[in-house]
Parts: sequence; C-alpha cells; structure tokens
Amino acid sequence: MYTASVVPVVDKLIIYQIFTRLFGNQNITNLPNGSRDENGVGKFNDINDAALQSIRQFGASHVWFTGIVEHATQTDYSAHGIHPDDPNVVKGKAGSPYAVKDYYDVDPDLAVSVPDRMAEFEALVQRTHAYGLKVIIDFVPNHVARQYHSDVKPDYVVDLGQNDDTSVAFSPNNNYYYLPGQTFVAPESPGSTLLSEFDKADTNILSDKLHEYPAKVTGSGSITATPDINDWYETVKINYGINIFDGTHHFDPIPATWHQMLDILLFWAEKGVDGFRCDMAHLVPVEFWQWAIRQVKQRYPRLIFIAEIYDPGLYRTFIFGGGFDYLYDKVGMYDSVRRLMEDHGSCYDLTHVWQQESGDFPQHMLRFLETHDEQRIASRFFTNDPWAAIPAMTLISTMHTGPILLYFGQEVGVRAEGVEGFSGDDGRTTIFDYWGLPDWQGYLNQGRYDGHELTDDQRNLRAFYQQLNYLVSGSDAIQNGYFYDLQYVNDNGQSEGYDAHKLYSYLRFSDRQKLLIVCNFSNQITYDTTIRIPVSAFEVMGLDANKIHQFSDIFLTNDTIDTVGSAGVPLLLPPRSVRVLEIKS
Repeated sequence: MYTASVVPVVDKLIIYQIFTRLFGNQNITNLPNGSRDENGVGKFNDINDAALQSIRQFGASHVWFTGIVEHATQTDYSAHGIHPDDPNVVKGKAGSPYAVKDYYDVDPDLAVSVPDRMAEFEALVQRTHAYGLKVIIDFVPNHVARQYHSDVKPDYVVDLGQNDDTSVAFSPNNNYYYLPGQTFVAPESPGSTLLSEFDKADTNILSDKLHEYPAKVTGSGSITATPDINDWYETVKINYGINIFDGTHHFDPIPATWHQMLDILLFWAEKGVDGFRCDMAHLVPVEFWQWAIRQVKQRYPRLIFIAEIYDPGLYRTFIFGGGFDYLYDKVGMYDSVRRLMEDHGSCYDLTHVWQQESGDFPQHMLRFLETHDEQRIASRFFTNDPWAAIPAMTLISTMHTGPILLYFGQEVGVRAEGVEGFSGDDGRTTIFDYWGLPDWQGYLNQGRYDGHELTDDQRNLRAFYQQLNYLVSGSDAIQNGYFYDLQYVNDNGQSEGYDAHKLYSYLRFSDRQKLLIVCNFSNQITYDTTIRIPVSAFEVMGLDANKIHQFSDIFLTNDTIDTVGSAGVPLLLPPRSVRVLEIKS
C-alpha cells in the first residue's frame, strides 16, 4: 500500500504535445484528401509568442513538437532540391511523420520560406526557450521512408543504405534488410489510384516512381516484398545488428547503424533540443540505447529520452539497462483508465498497475489520455464527452511523481469527426493529411491563442485542465511525495457505500504537505461514503490518528471537513467527481 521508493526531484513534467502541421492552421476547408494549398498547413512561425506564452500560462513545462523531421509526402518540393516521393508509398496527402525521409532536415511544409526551413525551426526553438519551455522532438529509429535519402546531410555523413551489400539478406554492416531476388510491390492504396490518374496526364512522374529491387523488409518487420494496406508498407526496417532471419546478435564490432544514429541524435541536440520522444523504442535493441544514451548524456546531461513502448515486460530493462528517463504507460495506466472512462472498467486495475507493473519506478512512467496515436476523448469512438476525463486526468496527474502529457485540443474537447483522408473516420486527428480543426479555432482565434472565441463549455473545460496543471506544479506532495493506496481498507464492505470498482482513494504526502485524493469514475452514481485511513498511514505521515484533522479541498470545491482521523472522512461524491483534500492538524 505504501510506496517509499527513492523520491525523485524533477520528474513531474507537464508535456504539451503539438502536432505542428495542424496546430496553427486556420484553414478549415477540410476537403477529404485535400492538397496543402486546398486545406492549408500550420507553420513554425504560426507557433508565435502568443501561442508559447499561452502554453506556458497553461502550466506546461515542455512542448513536444510532433512531425518536425522531414518525411515522405505527396506534395512536390522538387523546385527546392527535394526529391519527390512515389505516392504509392506515402500514406495520405501530407504523409506520415513517422516515415522519415531525411534525418538531417525539417518538413518543408512547416516553413514559410522553404530554403530557410531549418532557420525557421531554430527560431522556434529559441522562442520556446524564451518562454521557459523545453523542446522535445521525435526520434524515429526503427524505420525510415521507402525512398529515404538525405539531401542536406553534413559532408562527413554516410547516408543510410549507401554502403549496403544488397546481394545478401543480412549483414551487420548493412543499414537495411533485403529480400534478394524479389521486387517490392506496393499495396493498392489511395496513393496508387492518385498516381495512376496522374500518369494519364503526365508520364514524367514515372521517373520518380519507386523501383525497389531487391525489396527491403518493411518497417514493422514483415519479411515480405508485398506488404498489405494495413502494414507499415511506406517504411523499411533499420538493421541494428540483429539478424531477423535467425535471431542472432552481431554487436561486436559496433554496427555502422549505431554510429549513424548517434550522429543524428547529437545533430539535433546541438540545435538546442532538450529531449527525444523515441518512436517504437522497444523494436530497437536495448543494447543500442544503453550505448547511445550514455554518450549523448555525456555531452548533454540534462537531455531527456522518452520511450514509446508497449511491453511491460521490458519496462525495467529499458529504464535501468537502456537508460531511458521515461516510458509510455499505455498498456497499464492508459488502458485501465480508458475502460473506467467508458464505464466498464474497474479500479482494481489501477492497483494492479502499481503493484504488478511499475510500482517501484512510477516516476519513470509517462501518463496520458490522448496522443496523436489515440482516439480523442470527445469522439464517439471513446466517451463522446470530454468531461469524462475529470477523474482519469486527475488520477494520472496526481497518483505518482512521473510526467504527464496533454495533446493539443484535448483541453477544449476536440472531437476528430469525419473522413479526413488516409485514416478515414476513426476518432483520431489525422497525422497523414492536411487538415484544420474546427473545434480548435475558438482558441486559436486567428493566431491570437487567447481562447476568445471558445464556447462557455470549452472555456470551462480548459480552465479545469489549467487548474489541474497548477495543482500538479504547485503541490509538494504531488511533485515529491510518497504514495499510499487506500483501497485495501475501504473495499469489501469495510466502508459503507464504497464501491472499489468505481472509487479510487489514495494519499500523497511529503514532509510539507499531506493529501487525500478520491476519484469517482462512475458516469451515473453518486456515492455517499466514508473514506477510511488506517492508523499506519497516519503514522508514516507523522500525524496522530486520534486527533481531529481538517480536510480541505484545494482543487475543484471549497469543501472543508473536520473529523477525527481514525473515524474516516465522510464524502458525497457525485458522478465523475474528484476531491483533493489537504490534511491539516
């Protein structure tokens, strides 16, 4: 129940994720599969002083700019010396930011002046830092675009695949895996149709059509020359010295890929980036991470590494072996609270998360309710109601000392409805196409980022998130304190009216502050109950259970309760409500 692990110092980060292409776009024409010029695109320069000041006032400490590095696209930038991509191997008109085309360049879509695109990004980094915010970008190490080629790499850099022996399926000196004797065949996709129609009008496009022989292994690891439409067919997998054909490891001598990837990390660190969110990190050998992260941190000791990871069995290895600062808590925490938000989960799952998965290193777990990969809370695919997030967001923000993440638009209830392009109507904000977010425009307000045109409901929702951020950043108990689960003394009829499937209660405490936090996840039921706190909990908090204590809500209500500690705390908990009660003698 009581987790007295080593107390972290600065792990309670509040990360605000921006999908850069969409964030500042004021064009809401929203033609499905529309071009850049038809649907518009947000720029680096759209993330202006007003935007950054607003994000800082909102309570964020870090901004994760998603989709910065140049990726494959159906938009033609050949006039600027950028080789066009075959639409057959590009998902969506804009393309996936996780099909990186040049590790040493930024997405030309994001620049007002394409030749000055890197300077515009560097100016964004400087602006962000000027407002006291740290910068995180993606590092995508497992796979690259089918037509990867760096146009602007430093002279000393050997391009990926440049020295590969394509006559063999695997070599520890190769950057890719090959299927000798086989030719890659793209699946039938919207890109394929668009290409065939374009060919009728202009056969010159055929010169840019991909001819991949021998075929490379697909980014997902699919060993086939004919991946299907649901696969990562637009990408190829990078070789880190593991022979995927027989499972053997070849890490001595250090493979060339390791050195090339380290150089890429250092290149961006030198640009002033403060951290990397590492895409599909568990598909890259932990030995590489241990080697690379150590070297990056020798030069940039404050730089952070966040791993996208979906295997709880690897958590400990990637933190204590690989050297990651933080890991996605998707399979445990996100999945558990999502079920609760949809009113079919149980709070017993939350206890399982800290007892069985990450309880002795929760400060390393990054928790969230939305990202670019997940469905929007307000979509019909999730809760259809953004206010369903209140207990879940409060819990993931206050349960432990690790970082939290908010996805832009979450705080105003962006719904992500309708067919946008490649991904269809799936409850997610598209990462593949040019698009404008109607629900976002009231906050954006023609680049003022003042929320002046938000509805009252949106304004109130954003106020909840901002108040929660302020609670998190201003509470010593939440920032630095210990955690004590109270479920075991309240369930099984020990506290009348307490439903341990829908109610979750716990303590967070430090020498300077003691908090009792209770969340009601039910969408319909009001609970009239008394929260029991055991004598042992009062002892570890340095309080006398037999004395009267004042329990004052410091979050959403002004409720104050005076009660003898051992008698418990009587509470009336409406649906989807929370109480954050500071305990004072």
